[in-house]
Amino acid sequence: MRLGRVASPDGVAFVSIEGEGGADAASLTAREIAEHPFGTPTFTGRSWPLADVRMLAPILASKVVCVGKNYAAHAAEMGGSAPEEPVIFMKPSTSIVGPNASIILPPSSSRVDYEGELAVVIGRPCKDVPAARALDVILGYTVANDVTARDQQSKDGQWTRAKGYDTFCPLGPWIETAVDPSDLEIVTELDGEVKQRSRTSLLLHDIPKLVEWVTRVMTLLPGDVILTGTPEGVGPMQSGQQVSVTVEGIGTLTNSVATKHR
Repeated sequence: MRLGRVASPDGVAFVSIEGEGGADAASLTAREIAEHPFGTPTFTGRSWPLADVRMLAPILASKVVCVGKNYAAHAAEMGGSAPEEPVIFMKPSTSIVGPNASIILPPSSSRVDYEGELAVVIGRPCKDVPAARALDVILGYTVANDVTARDQQSKDGQWTRAKGYDTFCPLGPWIETAVDPSDLEIVTELDGEVKQRSRTSLLLHDIPKLVEWVTRVMTLLPGDVILTGTPEGVGPMQSGQQVSVTVEGIGTLTNSVATKHR
């Protein structure tokens, strides 16, 4: 099932994205879910052609937990060795935006980078989940861009400011509940030019281990998101450019880059 969230003529709603044709909006339908997408969704009976609604970030997270340097080649390009244990940090919920929203470059930063990633969406409250049971608490997977003010990351010595600006966590286009995340291609393009290409099989710490690691530290709630790390090839974006992140089996998340909200 593809789970999304849309702004329709009737308001904002969680939906099931249905139909054939991949990500072609013209052939897809948004079928409204009553209340929330967790557990077994029930439907209101209303639906809209996907082309007639605006896609929003597919989930409302209380927190976004991110994993740093989880691909060896990215750790090397950042000038360090790969960590033996997962390194985690957080983005605020206010950094989340959806497909086709603008990433806003803050005037205080001279370099803002894209970081394409696979994201895990949690489906139920959980704490101290062993890796062997991690799949039981996962709702599904979506695409993310861990946007980073690289100059501020280096200057501050910790990552909250650099990772936490409004619009710095694009998510979408939807949550795919039926995909196996263990070996998916991930590609980031800037104005159509491929900048990152890797596979999730190269994650140093796989998704079950990440769920175990994070839930040892904190309780995760339905809708919370874990960003699994970015591969090598990160680089800067400029106002007027367009960045797209594609994860095999899920879809493509595209955002424009701007200096102010449009």
